[in-house]
Amino acid sequence: MTQSILGIIGGSGVYDVPMDNARWESVSSPWGAPSDQLRRGEINGLPVVFLPRHGRGHVFSPSTINYRANIDALKRAGVTDVISLSAVGSLREDLPPGTFVVVDQFIDRTHLRASSFFGTGCVAHVPFARPVSPVLAGLVVKALKSENIPHSPTGTYVVMEGPQFSTLAESELHRSWGASVIGMTNMPEAKLAREAELCYATVAMVTDFDAWHPTHDAVDVAQVIATMKGNSALAKRFVLRLAADFPRQHPACPIGSDRALDHAIMTAPDKRDPELLRKLDAIAGRALAI
Repeated sequence: MTQSILGIIGGSGVYDVPMDNARWESVSSPWGAPSDQLRRGEINGLPVVFLPRHGRGHVFSPSTINYRANIDALKRAGVTDVISLSAVGSLREDLPPGTFVVVDQFIDRTHLRASSFFGTGCVAHVPFARPVSPVLAGLVVKALKSENIPHSPTGTYVVMEGPQFSTLAESELHRSWGASVIGMTNMPEAKLAREAELCYATVAMVTDFDAWHPTHDAVDVAQVIATMKGNSALAKRFVLRLAADFPRQHPACPIGSDRALDHAIMTAPDKRDPELLRKLDAIAGRALAI
């Protein structure tokens, strides 16, 4: 079995996590610059790699994040499992601010972002019906329960482009779909993690009710930041618990997240673009060598 290395992508309000022997390291990617350096260290002896999604100081908007470089950098750092911490709005009365939602499905409404490592010269289609690794999600739920953090073990996350918040009509539409939360960052991140054969799970941290709620003011940044501070403290407690209980050897994913490219690459070997293959060395090197 492969040694587990836990990757943590910190969203709004989560720009670092407590680690032993922590140091910031630069990782070069052929897909451009990641959002920031990687913070590498250990928690209870478990190797952990942290990446602030927006960069320290919150430099990048959801639409300008280089998601491909972020996932590629984590893959190059040896990460086997990725936990995404993300601030979201709630689309349900029973998911108030301060609730953590362990997402199991996504609806992608983004349109400005590069959503695949593959393309002309090397075409691949990965299965994505179940976008979250169930073993990883189970470990997340266990850690949240252990820390008595209010949470839902399932939920559907609508990913909108942003950076503006929803209109009332959009918010009502998303509720009519049966979605649970709405945010701006987990797509194409989850898709790219699947292409990179990384097990992926999202902890969506509710900061507000979206625009639909009749007795709450429209979403504003001050409201979000106030709740975010409390969520950030809970998130750090959660990370420490998750790392303490995390398996030291990476378990095989029952839905094949960690072998998603086994039958996904369609382009014949003699038709593959050498330049694209060079960029895919970390993401798809295992599958391309078969």
